[in-house]
Amino acid sequence: MPESRDPYGDPYSAHRFWVEIKGLNEAIFIECSGLAAEVEVEEWKEGGLNSRVHRLPGRVKSFPNLVLKRGVATAELWEWYYKVASGRRGAIERQNMTVTLKGGNDLPLVRWEIFDALPVKWSGPTFKSGSGEIAVEAIEFIHNGFERR
Repeated sequence: MPESRDPYGDPYSAHRFWVEIKGLNEAIFIECSGLAAEVEVEEWKEGGLNSRVHRLPGRVKSFPNLVLKRGVATAELWEWYYKVASGRRGAIERQNMTVTLKGGNDLPLVRWEIFDALPVKWSGPTFKSGSGEIAVEAIEFIHNGFERR
């Protein structure tokens, strides 16, 4: 879904991205990791053929957790995680998410649509009195795959 193409083929900068979570107003994250997919490889040894093993594509392995890091999260994002963690009836509500990489002109370059995300882990900030670092929280999501557009 690139709206803007770089005529020189320069690599895209990874620091300009936006995260949209349906129903939640989350957008500013400092890091996003876990956008990965891998196909299992099945080996088949054919009788009488000793020079090689056939390697065939199998199923897609389970997707790793999507990890988002930011300064202290909004109350809405925390509430979503807390509902899931509490295990109350009807609390599990999966949401689709979108991670969009933006170019220098602020136009979308690449978009990843993440399906059926659910927060499963929250990590709070580390506090140090002698440090000038910002407080960063991380939240991890399980999901049912993604598409790159």
